Amino acid sequence: MLTYRILGPIEIQAGGEPVEISGTFQRTLLAALLVNHDRLVLTESLIGELWEHNPPRNAENALQAHISRLRRRLRGVDPARKSPRFLSMPSGYRLCLNGDAFDADVFTHALLDVRANPSNNPLEMIGKLRTALTLWRGPTFGGTLGGFICQAAAVRYKEYRAAALERLYEAELMIGRHNEIVAELSELVESESLNERLCQQLMVALYRCGRQRDALAVYQRMRARLMDELGVEPSPVLQKCQMAILAHDAVLQPRPAPVPSLT
Repeated sequence: MLTYRILGPIEIQAGGEPVEISGTFQRTLLAALLVNHDRLVLTESLIGELWEHNPPRNAENALQAHISRLRRRLRGVDPARKSPRFLSMPSGYRLCLNGDAFDADVFTHALLDVRANPSNNPLEMIGKLRTALTLWRGPTFGGTLGGFICQAAAVRYKEYRAAALERLYEAELMIGRHNEIVAELSELVESESLNERLCQQLMVALYRCGRQRDALAVYQRMRARLMDELGVEPSPVLQKCQMAILAHDAVLQPRPAPVPSLT
């Protein structure tokens, strides 16, 4: 059994030990097949992913050579596997996981589970989301890799991570943990510089800590970034949060979390 990791630098582990995948072509090919695992990826799409607008003269043969090299590498570190990992088809290739672990799937399934089963127990939701978020070791694939397939996947997983963070801090605020999350949110708002939801959550957390001036300063920094980079004002939701802070609106105070049933 292998473990594939793309939520950070792309990695493979066999028995807990790292498996070296050398060369940009090999890593790009693996990434493009992984994010479409158990689905056919067209030959022309993979050629575009590896060489973009400058494919070699015999691009299909070159692609087949890279597939064969990757197949041999994975077979060599997991010889006990009986079923094939790579399926060659007339129009393309398919990577079959068949029991192999994939960190992006684990993360996505955790997020979808939280979305589909909103719990009356915020602590349970917090535990699930924090566990899932520990899978992230950096930007998807470790940074820029490949062409359209990899770049679209990187955007998708970045959005999933943002959604998980927003739900996490919503639950943390629900149970009154504003003091505990200010440092985390402050760092995130700097790195996710245009995420208004995280900005709003930081403003609320700061306000609840008695730091009204700091909360308003966070709003002004976000407004400046939005104006500089996008030429737009903050959303009505963020503006409303600012007005609530100025007015010391009671809506900013935490509401009692539901008490889990003992039956």
